[in-house]
Amino acid sequence: MNELDQKINTHFAGLVVRKDLVKTVKGNAIVPSYVLEYLLGQYCATSDEASIQSGIETVKEILRKHYVHRNEAGLIRSHIKEKGRYKVIDKIGVALNDNADVYEAAFSNLGIKKVLVDSRTVKAHPKLLVSGVWCIADLEYEFSEEKNDSPWILSSLKPIQLSHFDFDGYVEARKQFTTDEWIDLLIQSIGFNPELFGKRSKLTQLVRLIPFCERNYNLIELGPKGTGKSHIYSEFSPHGILISGGEVSVPKLFVNNSSGKIGLVGYWDVVGFDEFAGKQKRVEKALVDIMKNYMANKSFSRGVETFGAEASMVFIGNTQHTVPYMLKHADLFDELPDKFYDSAFLDRLHYYIPGWEVDIIRGEMFSSNYGFVVDYLAEILRAMRNHDYSDRYKAHFTLSSDLSTRDRDGINKTFSGLMKILYPQGEASKDEIEEILKFAVEGRKRIKDQLMRIDSTYPSVCFTYLDHSGKTNSIKTLEEEEYPDYYYKTVAETGTGTTDTGGILQELLQSQQGTSVVAEPVVKEQHLTFQENQKGISFDALFGPYLRGASKITITDPYIRLFYQVRNFMEFLETVVKYKPQDEEIAVHLMTSEDDFKAEQQIESFEKIKGSCNAVGIDFTWEFDQTGSIHARHIVTDHGWKILMDRGLDVFQNYEMNDAFTFANRLQQHRACKAFEVTFIKNELDSIKRDV
Repeated sequence: MNELDQKINTHFAGLVVRKDLVKTVKGNAIVPSYVLEYLLGQYCATSDEASIQSGIETVKEILRKHYVHRNEAGLIRSHIKEKGRYKVIDKIGVALNDNADVYEAAFSNLGIKKVLVDSRTVKAHPKLLVSGVWCIADLEYEFSEEKNDSPWILSSLKPIQLSHFDFDGYVEARKQFTTDEWIDLLIQSIGFNPELFGKRSKLTQLVRLIPFCERNYNLIELGPKGTGKSHIYSEFSPHGILISGGEVSVPKLFVNNSSGKIGLVGYWDVVGFDEFAGKQKRVEKALVDIMKNYMANKSFSRGVETFGAEASMVFIGNTQHTVPYMLKHADLFDELPDKFYDSAFLDRLHYYIPGWEVDIIRGEMFSSNYGFVVDYLAEILRAMRNHDYSDRYKAHFTLSSDLSTRDRDGINKTFSGLMKILYPQGEASKDEIEEILKFAVEGRKRIKDQLMRIDSTYPSVCFTYLDHSGKTNSIKTLEEEEYPDYYYKTVAETGTGTTDTGGILQELLQSQQGTSVVAEPVVKEQHLTFQENQKGISFDALFGPYLRGASKITITDPYIRLFYQVRNFMEFLETVVKYKPQDEEIAVHLMTSEDDFKAEQQIESFEKIKGSCNAVGIDFTWEFDQTGSIHARHIVTDHGWKILMDRGLDVFQNYEMNDAFTFANRLQQHRACKAFEVTFIKNELDSIKRDV
């Protein structure tokens, strides 16, 4: 175990599980993760390896004996008949037989129906009446010659979910973790390796949890396939349900007028709509109308009667086009069915998760470290629905008066949700509060900016907030930074008085074709700031124009040690080659630090680079810092430019480096970057000295 795992096991003993165990025990059992982790939590919630292995075998044995596979349902029914009583794990739904005035259960995989259930069980677990619940049940078989009697008798039933938890203990234990440690614990609890995610990407994953802890929260996520959009809502919590977007109706979702039966929003904390996108999908107008009313007012009507509910609504769907294509030809809601492509409906959404920023799930992204048993975290999040943290930023910041009531509601609910998830104790520093306030504002701004493209009656809005010193802070979405020419209705609307890194990079990139530079971009002293997950960045565009004309370049970076760091340096040298005249030679010197564990491999890599450089007119040399005092990272040219880099060349997030068939591997501009800053300084004296 690493240090964080040890800390997790110390403060949450018995409530955490090693996340790789789910795959170990799952086999061919088609059950949600929370069912498996419920069982693992009973037998494997420990750090003792012997106990874990014993627990794994116990859970496997339970699944082998009691989980009902559809293709083995006949065998299980035979077991029950022969033994008289048998325990099964199955998804169970209950319906009222009003002719006989009894409740009857149906076992999904076992394939039996009309099993009598007493009223007390139904009252204790009302979700049995809607779409079914995963349960551990004891079934008995007793044949009767009465024609209408079922031989199946339900002896006991227990939904698979945590029976109790200590909320105060959870809050106290949270205080023992730093914010970064806590975020990593939550990411591991979802099942991912936090080392492969940047801070912004982690927060994006955690926004998916807000519907579970915030009542009546309306969230949409559109993005490419394979990014895990539906996982949280189908696998994470017994309090959420995921339905196909094309399979929902007014009676199923809200209320059946003929029977008076309340639909899904009355029973579940979160109702997710999978495969929500698709222009050709047919949607009932009545469904859209009642949904708009519910999302705005938390209520819906049946005739003269009005019902209230607190289910959060989540809409997830796949996009077919790239972000610049959508911004150039339509908008970021373009994939939605026509009936939902309605400004009144879209205005009721609180947050838009940019699914194109989320990495496609790869095998190495899954965690093998410790995280909460998801059922425990699901219960904690559910308990947090009774709290309201939406005002916790007001001691430090004030939202712009320009924002509408719906804008404020969206920002406040997102902020409240993130506060509950990250700071359940209700307290955070000013900087921590500002970070999640910015994130909340951006998600609502993404919606409002697209509404202004769709419906011209929406006025222009400044998404800003003020601190108590009177300073105004404006917020931009990441795609606004990346594609300013497409994001706004007219180019004139881009003027904000700030440095536009997206526009600068677009200008630089547009001046290049393949590996040959066909135009000379303007180079000037400037400071550029890049957001995490921003794309369109390359060494060619960022550094190339400033390297042109240099005969000597010195790079100082103490972190050119690991393979991916050396590869980044090699890609920088590729940029040097592209901007170097073929008939000239150039000297490149690297000052770095020797790796404590793999120095031989580091030196071997530098020797290989030197051999390659000799063939293309680069005299590459390097030296290791012997003092251990270098910390700054910068590039200095002999013709007067100094480039200061807070992250050095390590600006790209993790990508599939060994896959030769991904564009992120081949082209830097298709990689998501880390948050970083670059400053370009001109020293005319150096240039004069070289000329002399």
